[in-house]
Amino acid sequence: MMTNDLTRRAVRSAALAIAALVAATGAADAAANCIKGDRKPPFTIGWANIYSVPTWMKQTEGTISKEVDELKAKGLVDKLVITDAQGNANTQIQQVQSMIDADVDAIILIAGSATALDRVVADACAKGIAVINFDSLVQTDKVTAKLNTDSADWGKQAAEWLVKEIGGKGKIIILNGPAGISVSDDRRKGATPVLAANPGVEVLAETNTDYNVAPAQEAVTSLLFANPEIDGILSMGGALSAGAILAMDRQGRAFVPTTGENYRQFLELWKQHDMKGWATMQPNWLGALAVYTAVQALSGKDVPAFVKVPLPVIDDASIDGYLKRADQFPADGYIFSEYDTALFDTLLAAK
Repeated sequence: MMTNDLTRRAVRSAALAIAALVAATGAADAAANCIKGDRKPPFTIGWANIYSVPTWMKQTEGTISKEVDELKAKGLVDKLVITDAQGNANTQIQQVQSMIDADVDAIILIAGSATALDRVVADACAKGIAVINFDSLVQTDKVTAKLNTDSADWGKQAAEWLVKEIGGKGKIIILNGPAGISVSDDRRKGATPVLAANPGVEVLAETNTDYNVAPAQEAVTSLLFANPEIDGILSMGGALSAGAILAMDRQGRAFVPTTGENYRQFLELWKQHDMKGWATMQPNWLGALAVYTAVQALSGKDVPAFVKVPLPVIDDASIDGYLKRADQFPADGYIFSEYDTALFDTLLAAK
């Protein structure tokens, strides 16, 4: 009996040791949030786009497709599923739910609302789907990773440049992207303390439009008629800046210092009119980085919960370098910086 007891204890101890080893191995294989370690390549990637009309979105989708093709060649991805919510957050929720029902391995997401998608995103995470959120972020942390530049710092730097350019006093207008989109709201929030610290700067008016030239030009045209004296334009988007310059040109107004992004037309108009400008960039390759991050997580790699992408600055000293590459991008597109796997690995390794 004693021998049998010892044998049973030995077997039980060995079983517990094996179970512990398996558990530890599973934890190592599922180091990132939402990942359970039970999904194997090739993976199916879902791209839940909020809207596809703006050129920035089209270029971003292009980097996603390119990255998927490269991962297909390595046997890591077999399919890319794309949806377009056409700007409707409720539609996007339904489309994400459809991806969950189809049991995709990863969902790449630009959120149409900072809060409305929280439940469905958390549901995807609970089901072991890698959720990579970039550009416009959800509030929930039930995701594998969020990737973004610092939108608040974007607005802060833009406001600081404009305030300095107009000598700390003057009348300005503010152009924002769509209300309720986190990247737009955060840029505006970043500018707020700078403006509050400079009471000599008077905000005449501000507006929200889609990130497209035509609605921005229409909005600025109305603001110009209502405000005969404007000293600067704090624009929170590149297409918005291009629309503003076209509106000023059409009315024969003097060009004023204007902030913006790496939107090709804005950079070309800035150079053409020899005006004062400042820009930064929301790199389109954030989409490619999102796909790469999802596959790294699904493959058992630990990835940061938040990946901060540095903001480059485009000014009079650097604008020519961007314009030299202009012919590589659509006339209504964004001249974004180059990227590769080495860059992605560096960003994912940063703490």
